[in-house]
Amino acid sequence: MSKIRPSEITSERLYISRRKLIAGMSALLATALVSSCTRRYDGTTSPGTGFCESASAGSDADELGGRLTACNDIISYNNYYEFSLDKEDVGARSRDFRTSPWTVKVGGLVNKPQSYDVDDLMKIFPQEERIYRLRCVEGWSMVIPWMGFPMSKLLKEVEPTSGARYVRFETLYDPEQMPGQKDRSFRWPYIEGLRLDEAMHDLTILATGLYGKSLPPQDGAPIRLVVPWKYGFKNIKSIVKIDLVEEQPVSLWSAYAPEEYGFYANVNPDVSHPRWSQSSERRIGELARIKTLPFNGYADQVAHLYAGMDLSKFY
Repeated sequence: MSKIRPSEITSERLYISRRKLIAGMSALLATALVSSCTRRYDGTTSPGTGFCESASAGSDADELGGRLTACNDIISYNNYYEFSLDKEDVGARSRDFRTSPWTVKVGGLVNKPQSYDVDDLMKIFPQEERIYRLRCVEGWSMVIPWMGFPMSKLLKEVEPTSGARYVRFETLYDPEQMPGQKDRSFRWPYIEGLRLDEAMHDLTILATGLYGKSLPPQDGAPIRLVVPWKYGFKNIKSIVKIDLVEEQPVSLWSAYAPEEYGFYANVNPDVSHPRWSQSSERRIGELARIKTLPFNGYADQVAHLYAGMDLSKFY
């Protein structure tokens, strides 16, 4: 199977862009996969070598019938500008990224602020498999068997106050480990945000693994956000801080190009990006382009969150 090469997409430096829970997922499968996902990626397996040899998933397709993206494609084609603008170079550049120890601080407008070791998080909140598709704003997509837990469980644990309306996420800032952060074109660290009801939706998860194994560095280790109905740039990686806030957060991409990267990032195929159409996409590893579905195929589950909103204006 062929992969999209960087040359098939307009230069990154010119662009600088970028349903529901699988019903009836058996508890036995989840238990089997949790054991591997709670063992942290130790950095000894180089990207593309060995990681996928024992990869496993509970199904070979998502709920809409989309075939799983090959494990080797998932770990070798990554949007992660903290390491590189070249998607095929991220794996090598992140190979020595240290993911242990790792603390996630959760605070802001909450009654019970907490600091969690990420290993403890995986013990407190049992890991589940969720097969979700993610689509990049550039028009390519993947179907990935994630391991993780609903974000709502973490938020309920810290008890948001009545003034909390949004959730602000922050990635690690460490230019020595993440050489891409030395590029001052961007406002580091990487910041992203969701409305509180979006974050509380059952589809929204904090992922710690894929294909039954702990996340490798290039895919956002040790913990990342996955919001399957949103463009990929909303799915922040290597999270160190989560704050409940009253005002809408300004994300890295919205700060860089607000006319192109709106806060909501809804997959609305009827509204074109300023430089290209959003009506179709191409799955990594496949040649044919397919029709892009509203909300990335999850409209039945999430469209009600945006009732009455003009999604050509709030994008």
